[in-house]
Amino acid sequence: MMNVAIVAGGDSGEYTISMLSGEQVEQQTDRNRYQPFLIEIRGDSWIYRKAGKEFPVDKNDFSLHLPGKHVRFDVVFNAIHGTPGENGKLQGYLDMLGIPYTSSDVMTSALAFNKAFCKGVVARYGILTPHSVHLFRRQKDKISTLTDRISIPCFVKPNNGGSSVGMSKVTSAGQLPPALELAFREDEEVLVEEYIEGRELTCAVLRTEGEVVPLPVCEIVSKKEFFDYEAKYTQGMADEIVPAPVPPEVAEECRRISTTLYNLLNCRGIARFDYIHTRDKFYFLEVNTVPGLTAASIVPKMIREHGWSYTELVTRLIEEAIIAP
Repeated sequence: MMNVAIVAGGDSGEYTISMLSGEQVEQQTDRNRYQPFLIEIRGDSWIYRKAGKEFPVDKNDFSLHLPGKHVRFDVVFNAIHGTPGENGKLQGYLDMLGIPYTSSDVMTSALAFNKAFCKGVVARYGILTPHSVHLFRRQKDKISTLTDRISIPCFVKPNNGGSSVGMSKVTSAGQLPPALELAFREDEEVLVEEYIEGRELTCAVLRTEGEVVPLPVCEIVSKKEFFDYEAKYTQGMADEIVPAPVPPEVAEECRRISTTLYNLLNCRGIARFDYIHTRDKFYFLEVNTVPGLTAASIVPKMIREHGWSYTELVTRLIEEAIIAP
């Protein structure tokens, strides 16, 4: 039986959600095929807990020394949203050890995590993206001229991050300074992005059994001004409708674009692509290379609509990681 390390936690504002994702994956792992070990990663603390005891991970070879046995892992299920699991850092470490993992590789993860750079690459492939301004903390002289470079309303968000942590919708110039301050608390880089009125659609894609499979499209309807952290993770604050109530040709186009991007960006595992759809056009927002897998997350809803169980998803991702080059 293969040993599977499920890594969760991380060092960002998404720590709690990541732990919930990891716990859900552990619960749904097929124990007839795999032995799961939930590893909590936070800073220098990499811990496996069992029967009230804590066992540190040996970082020299990513293994566990448990009473009476030394556990080496055959594969890592990556459930870390944010750093170090979604930006390529953990992937680089695992690559050096030769341990396969369920998410995209170092290069794709690093690119996708940087919203500004990823949008630039995607735009080169002819896919529309909202106009935006990329700011760095050390370049504060440029912030004073921000309103000359982008229209209001707009969104202000950390450039590297997810779950809408540190994100604000700005509807007046006076709201920009506190919005920038909030975003800079989360990241050294900030993205200021034009607001595009439209429907928020998202599509997850994975490779399994040699085939790239786009899942049913979801429409997100927030009951707040936008789909922020509270709306994402508070029951009743948003409707996540799967399948999305859009014409079949719109859903098919969303799946087509997502499949194209999955291949062009060399994604692995499961990735979720977010868009604004307006006037028959799709505007790419971002790609999540380690999307949420909690009971309340979007991907499990897509999986159910597709006809797979959560356990089947976990199995498919593990098996694909093992055979991937």
